[in-house]
Amino acid sequence: QVQLVESGGGLVQAGGSLRLSCTASGSIFRANVMGWYRQALGKQRELVTTITSGGSTNYADSVKGRFTIFRDNAKNTVYLQMNSLKPEDTAVYYCRLTASAGDYWGQGTQVTVSS
Repeated sequence: QVQLVESGGGLVQAGGSLRLSCTASGSIFRANVMGWYRQALGKQRELVTTITSGGSTNYADSVKGRFTIFRDNAKNTVYLQMNSLKPEDTAVYYCRLTASAGDYWGQGTQVTVSS
């Protein structure tokens, strides 16, 4: 079983920055994809960004140029650096790990951007 623990959410003013982290523990398989998704109040969960164990990344158009995903495979941790935050970035952010053994989600961390 894999557990994902997120941290780093909070309240920030528009234009500010936050860094989220997600650490995976348990039966970790090296070949996996980790990513961040978000769900705003009353909306569906959406992809923010993903990164493979080899370092290939994918971003939603809405965050390109502002958010950066990176990972430390030795620590089984993925990070999301969020810059130039906008009120529309307000959401619960979820970490996800996808591997051959299964699909796992973190509990979510709230990010609130005030205008």
